[in-house]
Amino acid sequence: MSKTLIRGAKVLGGEAQDVLIDGETISEVGTGLSADGATVVEAAGQVLLPGLVDLHTHLREPGREDSETVLTGTRAAASGGYTAVFAMANTFPVADTAGVVEQVYRLGKESGYCDVQPIGAVTIGLEGKKLSELGAMHESAARVTVFSDDGKCVDDAVIMRRALEYVKAFGGVIAQHAQEPRLTEGAQMNEGIVSAELGLGGWPAVAEESIIARDVLLAEHVGSRVHICHLSTAGSVEIVRWAKSRGIDVTAEVTPHHLLLTDELVRSYNPVYKVNPPLRTERDVMALREALADGTIDIVATDHAPHPHEDKDCEWAAAAMGMVGLETALSVVQQTMVETGLLDWAGVAERMSFAPARIGGLSHLHGRPVSAGEPANLTLVDTSYRGVVDPAGFASRSRNTPYEGRELPGRVTHTFLRGRTTVVDGKLA
Repeated sequence: MSKTLIRGAKVLGGEAQDVLIDGETISEVGTGLSADGATVVEAAGQVLLPGLVDLHTHLREPGREDSETVLTGTRAAASGGYTAVFAMANTFPVADTAGVVEQVYRLGKESGYCDVQPIGAVTIGLEGKKLSELGAMHESAARVTVFSDDGKCVDDAVIMRRALEYVKAFGGVIAQHAQEPRLTEGAQMNEGIVSAELGLGGWPAVAEESIIARDVLLAEHVGSRVHICHLSTAGSVEIVRWAKSRGIDVTAEVTPHHLLLTDELVRSYNPVYKVNPPLRTERDVMALREALADGTIDIVATDHAPHPHEDKDCEWAAAAMGMVGLETALSVVQQTMVETGLLDWAGVAERMSFAPARIGGLSHLHGRPVSAGEPANLTLVDTSYRGVVDPAGFASRSRNTPYEGRELPGRVTHTFLRGRTTVVDGKLA
């Protein structure tokens, strides 16, 4: 079995330590560890984190391999420091049966760059009318525990209640895309001053907030778990905070782009900034950062949404919604949360590894402490690095990043998946 010694890394941003990997496991953590028979990674000054876990990734396969495949998406994930991703169900065909989720799970195993845990659709065909094979997907080889119609909202309250009741039996969770469809018909961007000035259809905050309010009350009534995808408004923060104060079993995520970008960027009419939910105001951004810092928002999730060039390089109204995010997420979090003093690196590990693994039911494999006897799923970060984002160097098949030409801090230098190096010196192994 191969050995690797990571020498002098700041574990979770703390004191410098050596970490010895033996095979698939961390065998020792300490200072002055012997390098005998081991490959040495000199990591002085770098931060060592548990491998990142993304609860919200669109890998597009099967059906939209022109945007992304499981292989290219997991290569992008490894490049960004991720060792596990949860693949959303809005593929073609939709991942609403045991057969489709097992296909995605198998493709993840074959890729070898990070673990892929499929998310099952809540309703057949994402149509919001009839529940999918929730139990069969959970009992499949993929062992699905997270279900979502992401891309669409489960807007029927009766269907949502039934889904919450069903997954309660096996400890599952419904991840809701909170968007009241009648309130967002024709919407193109955040409803506010900028949308009024540009003459673009407005996407009101209440379209998100009303669904979250309904669903936390349903979760309380049923005694089940609900997770809020890509929370984006200050009002949504207050609803989730209130729900948690009542003991409701709700968790929530925020995307990196909603921590940094605002609707002012839409003035450029560049479709790279078109996303669902839309970029909001500076006030919303500040509220999201504070909520992530105080734990109201539990995790950062990328909502990595790749699209081919022709689907984004067009007029605003016709452009697809979404941004790629796996390869830049940690850098954005460093800039918005660490460099602002809102989080330390231990806090980043909690929100980008430990908590998403817990919510998704993967904490037996990922989001583990950096200590002896634990799986060697690790990410090494050069936090002193600063560089300009160039999507030409992305591992993702798509290039629809909102950060092109922007300087961001931090760089993943090494990623380890069960002891095997998937990224070395910032390049895929």
